[in-house]
Amino acid sequence: MAVAMASCGSNFGLYSNLKAMDKQPNSRAAPFICFFGLDLVQLSCIGSKKSLSASTSRFTPKASPATAVEDGSFQETDVIPTPKVIIDQDSDPDATIVEITFGDRLGALLDTMNALKNLGLNVVKASVYLDSSGKHNKFAITNSSTGRKVDDPELLEAIRLTIINNLLEYHPESSAQLAMGAAFGATPPSEKVDVDIATHIHVYDDGPEQSLLVVEAADRPGLLVDLVKIITDINVTVKSGEFDTEGLLAKAKFHVSYKGKALIKPLQQVLANSLRYFLRRPSTEDASF
Repeated sequence: MAVAMASCGSNFGLYSNLKAMDKQPNSRAAPFICFFGLDLVQLSCIGSKKSLSASTSRFTPKASPATAVEDGSFQETDVIPTPKVIIDQDSDPDATIVEITFGDRLGALLDTMNALKNLGLNVVKASVYLDSSGKHNKFAITNSSTGRKVDDPELLEAIRLTIINNLLEYHPESSAQLAMGAAFGATPPSEKVDVDIATHIHVYDDGPEQSLLVVEAADRPGLLVDLVKIITDINVTVKSGEFDTEGLLAKAKFHVSYKGKALIKPLQQVLANSLRYFLRRPSTEDASF
């Protein structure tokens, strides 16, 4: 992962032109886990009317029309839960783990799995479990060309945008809970996140060979790629990590190192200052120049 992420600057143009950023009743029975065989994913995807992907030639998230809900429905009087999308590069050495939660509203997400396959990925295992926070859909995915976990930050971001695109298509009520709902959803969020208040950056010691970088910021498309580029631009290596989308916020944890060692305090400060400057600076449309 470190090699691919360290080279992401050359592919960064994929996101340079971005302009914006399933329900089954929750059972009262004990938590369960079930697995779906890959041969179940045979549905054909119909092109989405709206796409969060920044590249129409490489990554184009696809989904069925919103009327073909992925085993989900909801009552307008329900309290809308906070949608969460987790991309985990730490817990499995051989696969990227993706977890999606939206209360108890998600079904089997077969169309989401199919959309991930359209990105050149293999869904090697899918599972569902219930807890007090709702239904959690987890996928173990690999790159079909290598058979290994996904280590390209652009492809990881495309995975995230594809999942959010499907959430907006199949569960339009999630739009008001997601930052990307402002540009692509049925209902924009009622409040905007104050970037100065939402931005938190910390670097912790995590052994002699790596440090732990923790970032929380207002979400937007392309954020994962931007973070990795800023980190690698100061010659810090991203070894692994986790990137979470939680409602209007993005939360990242990266294991980072400098020449195979943990970051010394001055470099930790440089890294934190670089990220803080980037995340808090006002965005400017290209057309204004």
